[in-house]
Amino acid sequence: MNMKGGVHIWLIRHGETEWSKSGQHTGTTNVPLTDDGRKQAAALVPILAAQTFDLVLTSPMDRAIETCRLAGLGDRAQIEPKLHEWNYGVFEGRKTADIRKEIPDWSVWTSPIPEGESLADVGKRAQALIDKLLATGATNIALFSHAHFSRVFGAQWATGAASLGAHLAMDTAAMSVLGFERDVRAIIKWNLLP
Repeated sequence: MNMKGGVHIWLIRHGETEWSKSGQHTGTTNVPLTDDGRKQAAALVPILAAQTFDLVLTSPMDRAIETCRLAGLGDRAQIEPKLHEWNYGVFEGRKTADIRKEIPDWSVWTSPIPEGESLADVGKRAQALIDKLLATGATNIALFSHAHFSRVFGAQWATGAASLGAHLAMDTAAMSVLGFERDVRAIIKWNLLP
């Protein structure tokens, strides 16, 4: 099935949590939205309500599910396990600056992640989801996820190289749109705030 040109994938990062605010790596820990995070999510309503989505998927983490609900799409959302955040293993809950006191030049993008996922692992997961989405025939898709996973997903979509995600910043409750420029996969919009 050739859906090129008509596919738009909206990547929506969850609203603020205490850990996203402090810079702690939040992969497998279920940290709730802050009051500001709930306000950020609700601010998405007018933009997302103006779209017609064929498919709405959310990470199984509470912060993504709650963002989806407050953004007005919770009643249509399906849980998609592949949308979960990077598993940071032994670095879960830690800040990069603190990790670098022990491991100079540490980066989630280039360093080993003991008991967690490598960049290659996250890239494969993102590619598997891209393949699954393109096979559905849906043309306007909303994905509620997390910063690092969304950055890898966007990079994987545009270039097939997950490492490009290191150069794609994403704020809490930000929206990005992926699609096609003619027949080439492209990042249409990135890191838009309501």
